[in-house]
Amino acid sequence: MLHSIIIPCYNSDRTIRKVVETTMEEMERLGRSEYEFVLVDDASPNDPKTIDALKELARDYSCVRVVELAYNSGQHNAVMAGLNYARGEILIAMDDDGQTHPSQLPYLFAEFDRGYDIVYGYYEQKKHSLFRNFGSYVNYLTVRYLIGKPKEMKTSSYWVIRKFVRDAVIRYQSPYTHLQGLFLRTTKNISSVPIKHFEREVGESNYTLKKLLQLWSNIMGFSVVPLRFATKLGYLFAAVGLVGVVAVLINKMLRPSVPLGWSSMAAVICFFSGVILMFMGLIGEYIGRMFLEMQKTPQFVVRKVYEQEEKKEYEQKEDYDTGRGNLSGSADPDGEAAGDLLDRSQHSGELSGL
Repeated sequence: MLHSIIIPCYNSDRTIRKVVETTMEEMERLGRSEYEFVLVDDASPNDPKTIDALKELARDYSCVRVVELAYNSGQHNAVMAGLNYARGEILIAMDDDGQTHPSQLPYLFAEFDRGYDIVYGYYEQKKHSLFRNFGSYVNYLTVRYLIGKPKEMKTSSYWVIRKFVRDAVIRYQSPYTHLQGLFLRTTKNISSVPIKHFEREVGESNYTLKKLLQLWSNIMGFSVVPLRFATKLGYLFAAVGLVGVVAVLINKMLRPSVPLGWSSMAAVICFFSGVILMFMGLIGEYIGRMFLEMQKTPQFVVRKVYEQEEKKEYEQKEDYDTGRGNLSGSADPDGEAAGDLLDRSQHSGELSGL
């Protein structure tokens, strides 16, 4: 049974080889010798260092396929690109920095073999910074209340899923990808196991506050809870305002000499105006995302795919034998290859990569 190991890569030229080779060793030790790697370069700003390191891995190992994105799409969209290009019956997602360590795969597989559709590895003791841990906690609470994630379910970027889950997930075409939301609406047969979180060997986290907020905001695409909350809050403020008006009128009738202050009125107006603008912005965010989806904004754009020539020839034969034809893209129009790699130009993040 083929295992597809998907790794989104971002400035990972110093770590990715060790991650891939250590994972190979662990997979062989576990007796799971049928595997492939789908390495997705998420337009790393240190290019060509990262893409060169990935292409070198593809030259050295026939089980490695490299997907180069044309622009930075974010971790979840990069994983979606990898899911589109993976062929395995079992799919595993890992990070490129070694913190999701291959030595923890036995724990994930042991739980997965019990019949679950999705198994997450979660960290009892995280090695992230205080800022990153706080962001993870906020994300946990948000996902729990907005999209109904079970309280006992803990998640991370280290998971194993079945092929039918992948097939359902890649039908989602919006650029605002949130994998937890997609998984939760695909199956409820989900489990999580505690694993060890390793220290980052090189560099530091690429997640900034802006990127964390962008990822967090993607949850809105899977919930209408914020809009319903806005409605309920509107009812509350309207009731409070009505009570306040009645109180002012009664107070004026009982004490006619009490002046009505313009400063307090101005403060109230500013407060409620701010609330109104906040929720108008929330509604505008939903409408804006609908507009972008109507424009068919892609999740990702694949610039090139690199893999060994003999692997491509095998896949072409397999495609024709199954009556599907060659669905994995055409060769370079000039017929040139980068060394012993096939360099395939792609133009979209659609299903044509399978």
